[in-house]
Amino acid sequence: MSNTATEGTPLAANPLTRAVLEIDSYASGLGWDRPARLFALVDTAKLRASEPALADQLGLDGDDAAPAGLTPIEQDELPAGQALDEFLATIAWPDVIAGCALTVERLMLPPSAEAAIPEDLDDKALTAWVAAHPERQEVRMTVGVLRDGTRESAVRLRAKDSDTEVLTGKDLVPGLADALTATFED
Repeated sequence: MSNTATEGTPLAANPLTRAVLEIDSYASGLGWDRPARLFALVDTAKLRASEPALADQLGLDGDDAAPAGLTPIEQDELPAGQALDEFLATIAWPDVIAGCALTVERLMLPPSAEAAIPEDLDDKALTAWVAAHPERQEVRMTVGVLRDGTRESAVRLRAKDSDTEVLTGKDLVPGLADALTATFED
């Protein structure tokens, strides 16, 4: 059984999971070593009803588009030189946005390596230490959240860069999911 539908859309249990996997696939097609990308998530049926020209541009004008789906709309590039958490703290979404998603690449260490992290390293030294560690893994994380707090994540290892090797789950990247959820708070 295939993991994708005939049109290339990932099969998934719910609209948020489908949107996160769609964004992961899009980012995968761009290759590695890319900056973080932010997406607004809009209700596909509402988009078709309120913005038919835009829906047509996005290929959402037909009856075959899932009425309960979410459409990711990529936002402007994130500002260079600003920490991701600082940038996310500046975002406020209009009511028409159902959720948001972010894809970002990072280095990750296995839990067994975390005990060996030297104490008293500043951020720059810690980054250099992780980058030089022989067990580091490059990962692309795609995290999506909805206004109601629903969350989903997809994690792709560079060493296993295949659509069939993407891990999904709601709690894979809790800190980033919390930061994205905060963009919907008043």
